[in-house]
Amino acid sequence: MTKGPYLDGQLLIAMPGMSDPRFERSVIYMCAHSEQGAMGIIINKITPMMSFGELLSQLDLAGEDALAPPVELMQMPVLFGGPVEQGRGFVLHTSDYFTADSSLPVTENIALTATVDILRAMARGGGPQRAVLALGYSGWAPGQLENEIQHNGWLTCHADTDIIFEVGFDDRYHAALRKLKIDPAMLSRDSGHA
Repeated sequence: MTKGPYLDGQLLIAMPGMSDPRFERSVIYMCAHSEQGAMGIIINKITPMMSFGELLSQLDLAGEDALAPPVELMQMPVLFGGPVEQGRGFVLHTSDYFTADSSLPVTENIALTATVDILRAMARGGGPQRAVLALGYSGWAPGQLENEIQHNGWLTCHADTDIIFEVGFDDRYHAALRKLKIDPAMLSRDSGHA
């Protein structure tokens, strides 16, 4: 579904010189990118002291009938998806779960859903096969992301579902760089122009 020069379905990897501490060593899965701007979810930063179970409690869903999620799901961490709308939840997931009214298809295999229905479905065992939960998202105004890339703020690469869903959160930055065959020690904070 990637169209032209847009980065839908790709990863952004923060360069060492990233000046915004919120994005330092971030790996962002790009959910939407067009001439109107861009939106993505940071997939490697955990929100402190927040799990799927705690999110269910905060949303008053924990006591609903038929909700008996497995312990590992209840302990699933919630990620810091980015600095925009940090009170809003997003689920980045495999496309085996899809609701026409609320899921955004990003690629053939990945979708994004931002409604409480997916949390209920996950708690009942009917959600997507693989998912990450996030509070907030990362957003860019028209042309802003392109400018940041041009000024050595980000590297880009094709997304790998293992990096998104399987690799440990602390290892995703290095895994994304390895996908590009880059040794993190060799990255420079300075940009060069030929």
